[in-house]
Amino acid sequence: MRHILVFSGSPRKEGNSDLLADTFAYGAEKAGARVEKIRLIEINFSPCIECGGCDDTGECILIDDMTPIYSKIEEADIVVLSSPMFFYNITANSQALVERSQAFWIRQYVLKQGHIGGKERQGIFLSVGATKGKLLFDGSLRVMKYFFDAIGGRLSAAILVRGVEKKGQIKQIPDVLQRAEKLGEAAATHGDYEKIDGIWLPGGTNR
Repeated sequence: MRHILVFSGSPRKEGNSDLLADTFAYGAEKAGARVEKIRLIEINFSPCIECGGCDDTGECILIDDMTPIYSKIEEADIVVLSSPMFFYNITANSQALVERSQAFWIRQYVLKQGHIGGKERQGIFLSVGATKGKLLFDGSLRVMKYFFDAIGGRLSAAILVRGVEKKGQIKQIPDVLQRAEKLGEAAATHGDYEKIDGIWLPGGTNR
């Protein structure tokens, strides 16, 4: 059974990216995965304060709601981050999660302890933006690449949706939700992401 950890970075419960995360989780659970979802707005944690406290140990010295999440990431086979686009970027809570991965980066690249949790995990990004700008997701995809690398993984696939703004509007685009469900099923069963139409894959493809 694959363990999938889903982070929802939307401040709006049942907003479009939150619904995308729920649909992905539904598909994964239906296919037999163990899924845990964490809404970042509901936990109390700070961004990295660049104190250098993790430099010698690979352990973050800040004690807050992020502390137990480190072990959850270590256990996960797949980590998913879902976030709406705010000013062409992920949300502040999502960015704080990314910054707090610095301790993991130290473990791998400074202390040379190998992959986090002893395994390479997949990373999946789900995002929705109100505008239709060509470069809407370019910056966040680069952030995701380095975030997933820091936690011992790689960016394996993404669903990127433009032109959706009103709360719940994504429900009016059933093919997008079907795509998310299929991606969840594939993640749970070691499926081939290339067989899913309309998703972003490494190399910049958006099928």
